[in-house]
Amino acid sequence: MEKLKMQTTNMVDENIKKIGELFPNCLTETLDENGRPQTAIDFDQLRQELSKDIVEGPEERYQFTWPDKRNAIRLANAPTTDTLRPSREESVDFDNTQNLYIEGDNLQVLKLLRENYLGKIDVIYVDPPYNTGRNLIYKNDFAVSVEEYMTNSGQIDDYGNMLFANTDSNGRFHTDWLNMIYPRLKVAKDLLSTAGIIVLTIDDCEIETVTMLMNEIFGADNHLGTIIIKNNPSGRSTVSGVSISHEYALFYGKSHDSHLGRLPRNDKQIARYKEEDELGKYEWVNFRKHGGYKEDAPTMYYPIFISKDAKSFRIPKLKWDDDKKEYVMLENPLDSEFISYPIDENGRPRRWKWGLDRALKEQNEMKVRLDTGNTPAVYIKARMKDEGLLPLTVWDDKLYSSTEYGTNLLIDIFGDKFFDYPKSLYAVIDCLKTANIVKCSTVLDFFSGSATTAHAVMQLNAEDGGNRKFIMVQLPEPTDVKSEAYKAGYKNICEIGKERICRAGKKIKEESPLTTQNLDTGFRVLKLDSSNMNDVFYTPEAFTVRDLFEDNIKGDRSDEDLLLQTMIELGIELSAKIEKKSIAGKSVWSVSDGYLMACFEKDVNETTIKEIAKMKPFYFVMRDSSMATDNVADNFEQIWSEYSKDTVRRIL
Repeated sequence: MEKLKMQTTNMVDENIKKIGELFPNCLTETLDENGRPQTAIDFDQLRQELSKDIVEGPEERYQFTWPDKRNAIRLANAPTTDTLRPSREESVDFDNTQNLYIEGDNLQVLKLLRENYLGKIDVIYVDPPYNTGRNLIYKNDFAVSVEEYMTNSGQIDDYGNMLFANTDSNGRFHTDWLNMIYPRLKVAKDLLSTAGIIVLTIDDCEIETVTMLMNEIFGADNHLGTIIIKNNPSGRSTVSGVSISHEYALFYGKSHDSHLGRLPRNDKQIARYKEEDELGKYEWVNFRKHGGYKEDAPTMYYPIFISKDAKSFRIPKLKWDDDKKEYVMLENPLDSEFISYPIDENGRPRRWKWGLDRALKEQNEMKVRLDTGNTPAVYIKARMKDEGLLPLTVWDDKLYSSTEYGTNLLIDIFGDKFFDYPKSLYAVIDCLKTANIVKCSTVLDFFSGSATTAHAVMQLNAEDGGNRKFIMVQLPEPTDVKSEAYKAGYKNICEIGKERICRAGKKIKEESPLTTQNLDTGFRVLKLDSSNMNDVFYTPEAFTVRDLFEDNIKGDRSDEDLLLQTMIELGIELSAKIEKKSIAGKSVWSVSDGYLMACFEKDVNETTIKEIAKMKPFYFVMRDSSMATDNVADNFEQIWSEYSKDTVRRIL
């Protein structure tokens, strides 16, 4: 049987493999740190394949870079041996919920999620920590001192002489923040589905740098829009003398298949549709298109005959003239008619809203009405469509106030202020709607904070009966010992977030008991930890004779811990159904109704293996040392060949 690796995919190896498939002549070999040969890329050869004129050295070129960017890229691609451990006691409805709440450093968590959710996340919403100039909580292993930074960035020479004045604007804070956010966004991109969308909210401090960063990672062509959200109506004073009342929401797609959704109309917009017929509500709008001219679409420029009493119209017989690139009339208007063309106030030819074919088919949707100045003009019925309106680039509704519908809403839930600067629930809801979230979407937030995104997902499901799932990731940052949250018993942010989900879910169900009976307000808590395997598992060169008698699994790990790490490596979603069965006296784990069967007990006999094989799982996993006798080991393959030869067998 093949042994499980118990670590995430090494993305560098995967990228080398892909490049090798395209350019096999660019593959070479080097020695690793242990002197063993490994496949590598000959970058000089690759440059020749990709460029007529090699770009290298000091030659100027367009690029976005900062000190330690290479390390940030390396960190994003490096594998991790960390794992996620389930916490049933802190979970809500562990066995039935499809939602996840994961505690731990989000970079390592994202790498683990990449094993299970590669290309499966529909929407990512993130509100990363704003760069205030203070120390960042998320520190990577390449964080540098001020002295190291200034040397790397060219501000100090080899002799210690300062080359530039060390001002507050020297870029160090931007560098630290970029080194923190870059690898996380790079890994997150892999999680998005083909049509997936990421929403990132940020303030003025990093809007320029994060826009360039997002353009680099997701592609400038996949920038779907940037929206200004008025989240602080009263404003926040600054040294420069302005009062900042907004933040930015950047929307990027995974590919050209990504498209923004629409927002529901508000009461004011609905009130415009005052007319109604058997097809629904509508308003009358001028048939002349306000934007666009004849030269833009000549086939949408043609005459319409309107009666002089302004009671009727008709479209005359027309013929297209290829030479003139316009329609020619085959009849003249009657004495009681005049000719109407789409002409602007300066006499420049515009165009109609519809082409000729559509106008001929839908004349019942057209009518002559008096335009401004009592001039007869053709109008059409603009119907109120169910899908709503495209979002505007500025949102200034009072519902987006982070004070009223963020802080105060959270105080209403908890009875006190336990969290600073929570997002407006409705701002997050509308961001999710704009990100084209559908009823079965999976939503990820890896800077979860007070879990506003989880609250928003549950609220959306309650409103339309959807089955959206959330994955919240949050570092268990300790609360200040002097804070009200700490005094109330919330020792870290994760405890606040989990309690918020519980209380918000309960409140949603209480407010709509008839329509939320099946609403999933639970969550499965998983916690980031070091691998379940002892170090010798990953460093066989350190193996000694004594290790023959030692278990390769850490003594404090449970069978369910092993099951979760197995699910991660085999790419099984972490919200999958988990059942514990008793088979021939041994505890056996069944995941996704028998898709994976696992037994981690000792002294497993032939009867247990035979009964599991009869269930024909896709995967079967057991410990290397679990077989009761040598006879069981000898007959193992024969049993599976007889009862389920296609089952993939793995050992720890």
